[in-house]
Amino acid sequence: MACKRLLTRRDRLLRGVLASALPLVLMAACGGGSDGGSAETAAPPASCSDADQKRWLGDYMNEWYFWQRLSPRPDPAASLNVESYFNALLYTGNDPAFPADRWSSGQSTENFNRFFGDGSTLGYGVAVAGLELARDATRLLFVRHVEARSPAAAAGVQRGDRVLAINGRNAAELIAADDFAALTTTQVGQTLTLQLRRAGVDRTVVVTSAVFALTPVASSTVVLTAQGRKLGVLVVKDMISQATAPLEAAFAQFKVAAVDDVVLDLRYNGGGLVSVGALLASYVAGGRGNGLNYATLLYNDRRAATDNRSYVFAPLASSLGLPRVFVLMGRRTCSASEQVINGLRGAGVEVLTIGETSCGKPVGFLPVSACGRTYSVVNFESVNQRNEGRYFNGFDATCTASENHEAPLGTLAEPLLGGAAHYADVGSCLPVPRAAAAAFSASRGRAPSGSEPNEQQNMVGR
Repeated sequence: MACKRLLTRRDRLLRGVLASALPLVLMAACGGGSDGGSAETAAPPASCSDADQKRWLGDYMNEWYFWQRLSPRPDPAASLNVESYFNALLYTGNDPAFPADRWSSGQSTENFNRFFGDGSTLGYGVAVAGLELARDATRLLFVRHVEARSPAAAAGVQRGDRVLAINGRNAAELIAADDFAALTTTQVGQTLTLQLRRAGVDRTVVVTSAVFALTPVASSTVVLTAQGRKLGVLVVKDMISQATAPLEAAFAQFKVAAVDDVVLDLRYNGGGLVSVGALLASYVAGGRGNGLNYATLLYNDRRAATDNRSYVFAPLASSLGLPRVFVLMGRRTCSASEQVINGLRGAGVEVLTIGETSCGKPVGFLPVSACGRTYSVVNFESVNQRNEGRYFNGFDATCTASENHEAPLGTLAEPLLGGAAHYADVGSCLPVPRAAAAAFSASRGRAPSGSEPNEQQNMVGR
């Protein structure tokens, strides 16, 4: 019954929520109020003792957690450390309307501020296609992404390099164990040894971890399809504030080029700031979104009256106002990047998705910090203009396509972009081999393991 009251009230409040007319990049999803303020300004614990931190976490979750009515109530005095107590507070999936909470987590405040404030990260800058192999040790392991300004890039590591071994463990062993933790570093100056093969030549590369600036918009190009249609192709990796300037430059380029279609490559985009996703969607939708909500963030019963907020489509000089958009996606397309798909569909834009089913995360956070740790706790769910949300099983692909990690992103030789180009030309999907179609079906709704580094799954209400 508690869940039914929660849903009824939320649906009622949605119809009356007030949309802000402020520029999206300045919007904050948190709201004030006389009954506790915003989640981001919640009073800190009395001290950093385990007892005080646990009391603070329990009180915070009871007030701000999206599933506060349904979540466990462990005894803070029990012999649990702070991390174990936090995990014991999480919703376990006892209501059929919602799966268990697999997203709420904590990290050091230093790492959080580095990513969302500075637009940088600590690491090696190399990611592999391990999740895609589903522990099948007979398959080959490839580098799927290298951050442009990372130590790995400086050492010459490239997308498409075949990984033979990591720190002395061969690829088959790593795949079978689904263990790629060696790619994650905890401090500057640690080393990673990669045995790689490219064009039949083997080499050993040693990479030293460092703090480096992210490249949230990896590339923007205009390519021609076989029938001469102009595609504006945009590879967006992270929804952080440092993406705003390159997004403006990319869409200004697309507008001058008079592109026929836009292709958003979000396959490795685990999300980020809601405001940046709204900005990206506004460039696509143009006047089609005028006066419409991009996303409405809906809080629990205790916070709904003061904290429910809507992000609106913004009028932008470089927006294109296209009737459709192609999105390249996969199981790593998550959270704020899925919100782009949902928000555009709510505004009546046809969103054609190419690749695999997305991760399925229609909920987000207003992170809060205490004692050097930042907690990203699920605070809200997101719905579009048509009140559509709860896509916990992810979005299915309009056209299924399997990656070739040896093909550079942004080229028509790459299967996902090639599939979008084919659809743009002839209005239908490329055929998928039967074995590949079965693999897509088997992987549907499977959540990322989280064993690979920097696998962000963020929808941060800012």
